[in-house]
Amino acid sequence: MEFQKASHLRGEVAVPGDKSVSHRAVMLGAISTGTTEITNFLYGADCLSTIACFREMGIRVREDAGRILVDGAGLHGLSAPKHPLDVGNSGTTARLISGILSGHSFSSALVGDDSIQKRPMKRIMEPLSMMGAHIKSVKGNGCIPLSIQGGGLHGIRYATPVASAQVKSCILLAGLYADAPTTVTEPSLSRNHSELMLSYFGAHVRTEGTTTTICPEPKLHARPVAVPGDISSAAYFLAAGLIVPYSEILLRHVGTNPTRDGMLRVLKDMGASLEYVNTYTEGAEPAADILVRPQSLHGTTIEGDLIPTLIDEIPILAVLACFAEGQTVIRDAQELKVKESNRILTVTENLKAMGAHIQATDDGMIIDGGYPLHGAAIDSHMDHRIAMSFAVAALACDGTTSIKDAECVSISYPGFYEDLNRLSR
Repeated sequence: MEFQKASHLRGEVAVPGDKSVSHRAVMLGAISTGTTEITNFLYGADCLSTIACFREMGIRVREDAGRILVDGAGLHGLSAPKHPLDVGNSGTTARLISGILSGHSFSSALVGDDSIQKRPMKRIMEPLSMMGAHIKSVKGNGCIPLSIQGGGLHGIRYATPVASAQVKSCILLAGLYADAPTTVTEPSLSRNHSELMLSYFGAHVRTEGTTTTICPEPKLHARPVAVPGDISSAAYFLAAGLIVPYSEILLRHVGTNPTRDGMLRVLKDMGASLEYVNTYTEGAEPAADILVRPQSLHGTTIEGDLIPTLIDEIPILAVLACFAEGQTVIRDAQELKVKESNRILTVTENLKAMGAHIQATDDGMIIDGGYPLHGAAIDSHMDHRIAMSFAVAALACDGTTSIKDAECVSISYPGFYEDLNRLSR
């Protein structure tokens, strides 16, 4: 797919529903009593993998007038799957569903595509094994395919080596089925969508600092879930609105959860002045309408506790840093190496191809901004966030940019290119 420089971007965008919230709404709806109604659900490949897995376990999930309806079977109501559960390319599905499967007494297996089979699962296998689940990497490499024999879980206290919402959520979901409270402590606080939604559905969850405790065997009841717009999807339009001249973009219904708003904080540090047109709460999640216009930016340092709040936005922040004056340093982001691609390398290599002054480090990258970029051949490595980031970069570059496997954006934002094109008309 080819992209050209844009003269302007103007209009409104309602970005798709938050991927993290969409996954969790289906999962908690499935193990609650009653029917959970989900609006603004993300119809991306990853979230559809979650639906498919729960259908395989006997959960009725249907669409009605733009809503997703999940008929819950209760905490212990899932049926043993007759086939391996295919998580596709979704790390969220794989890690979170493992926690739920570990609480059930049947045997199950997880499979997925080539990409997910390279992503680390030892980080959930260890705590789930400590809780009493029998979980094994079929190939012995700590990755999918996994076999799981659940049931008879024990509450544990566990300190995660990295701040990961997926790991934390997996343990908390397993904790629903344990014989005593389960406690997770992180080195810094990761996104808290699971804690908010678990409480919203009736679980007993308590967070103090970076430590979260869940009590077992709650009575979970179906609740309506209005999914806010995904800030990770909004990030591309925030960046585009800042670097493409004569632009004005109003982003509707963007989730602004404080454990996810690192992108907004970094933009402020870089000199951006975003206008919050409206702020409100969707269920348990805060949201806002955000207006963005072009502005001069300067470099900054992105590190420490900020990283878990914007890990998925680092590729587009690296692009943005190329258009800022001065140096931007990204560190403490080793987690980028185990995403859909090694994003330290894919970002660095592709930006160098466009003429950027960028250096990869072991835990991030160093970018000297203010040098003009030009069109280039970009390899997305089938990583949706790489494809979207470089589509935005192309809008502010001279020449033509071609992106290999650009269609991979369907994982999280199927209509991304249509929305981008509409703003440039």
